[in-house]
Amino acid sequence: MKNIIYTLLVALVFTSCQKEKKIGYIDNGIVINDFQEKIDLEAKFQTKEEAFKKKADSIGQAFQLEVQQTQITAQKSSKKKAQELMGGLQQKQQLLQQQMQFEQQQLTQDFQTEIDSLIIKVKDFVKDYGKTNGYTYILGTSDAAATVLYGIDENDLTKTILDALNEAYKK
Repeated sequence: MKNIIYTLLVALVFTSCQKEKKIGYIDNGIVINDFQEKIDLEAKFQTKEEAFKKKADSIGQAFQLEVQQTQITAQKSSKKKAQELMGGLQQKQQLLQQQMQFEQQQLTQDFQTEIDSLIIKVKDFVKDYGKTNGYTYILGTSDAAATVLYGIDENDLTKTILDALNEAYKK
């Protein structure tokens, strides 16, 4: 009987000495999408996208004008000369399409690279926040991947971390 009491006493001492785990969670979607740096990044690339579309439209209009002029010239030319003119236009059209496709892909790739970098920045910020504020775990959740099915509001760090991220970005 004494052994059982001693064992329970030792177990009680060990469990009382254990450090309490501090756990929080964030909604990844809200933190990323409402982060001012991401909003600014999207605006920057939206401006680049609009400039690209204007450039593509301008090149397309210039090419259409060239097509019309070439058709007029081709009608006045021999059949062989007309075929050469139209063949040259087809090659130019293919080159222009390839160039526009390459520029569009480059713009998309640049945007994705910056978004990936931003996500790493947010993860590092959350990690540092957790260490600084004594958290054992900070879990992430979102509508797409609900890893936290339930958490009390006082453990929801979404707004706190988003505010701290935006404050750090302002500096």
